[in-house]
Amino acid sequence: MTTLHWILATVALALLAAFAYLYAVTWIESRQARKLEGKQPYASASADTASSSRTAVVYFSRSGNTALAARRVALRLDAQLFPLQAPSYELGMGGLAHAVMDANERRSKPEVLPDITPRTIDLKRFDTVWLGSPVWLYSPAPPIWAFVEHNRFDGQHVVLFNTFNSHIGDDYIATFKAKVMERGAKSFEHKSVLRGRMTQQLTPEQMLQAIDDEWFDPQAKP
Repeated sequence: MTTLHWILATVALALLAAFAYLYAVTWIESRQARKLEGKQPYASASADTASSSRTAVVYFSRSGNTALAARRVALRLDAQLFPLQAPSYELGMGGLAHAVMDANERRSKPEVLPDITPRTIDLKRFDTVWLGSPVWLYSPAPPIWAFVEHNRFDGQHVVLFNTFNSHIGDDYIATFKAKVMERGAKSFEHKSVLRGRMTQQLTPEQMLQAIDDEWFDPQAKP
C-alpha cells in the first residue's frame, strides 16, 4: 500500500468516525427531545399574571433540556416565558454541525452571531431577567449571546442559567457578565446544572430536583 493510499484511508476513517459521532449525538438529542416534549412542569401564565409578572425568563433550547429548566424557573417565580428560536440549529445532523462550527468560530470571532427570533424583547417592566442556554464547547450557546447583543437590561438583575454535560469555562461566564453589565444590568448571577455525559445523564426528574435544591429553597415547594 502506497503512502498516498495510507493517507486516503486515514482521512476516510476520520470522516467516518466524525459522521458516526454526529449520528450518535443526533440520535440521543432526538430521543431526549421526544422524552421531554410531554413534560410541562409549568402552565402558561394567564393574561393577568403575565401582565403583572416582574420576572422574565428568556431562553434558547435545542433538545429540550434548557426549555425544561426554563419552565421550572418560571413555575417557581411565576415568571413570563420568552423562548428564542435559531433555525440554523434545529435538531438533526445539519443543525448539530452548524452548532459545533459556530460555537468553535466564536472562540476567535465573538462578533459572529446567529439569527434569532425574536431579536429584541421589551423588558422594561421586568425587575429580573433570567437568560437560559445550553453550553456548547464550554460557553453559553451563540443564540443567548446574540440576544444580549440586541437587548438592554437597564437597572435589572440578570441571572444566566445553563444546563451542561461536562464543563463550563469560567472565562466565558466572566465575559458574559461583562457584556450584560455593559448593556445596563445592575447585577449578575450565574446558576447551572450538570446533567452529565451523553450516556450517563440525569433524568429529567433528577434535573428538576437539582434545580429545586440548588437554585431555590428546597423547603419551598412549587
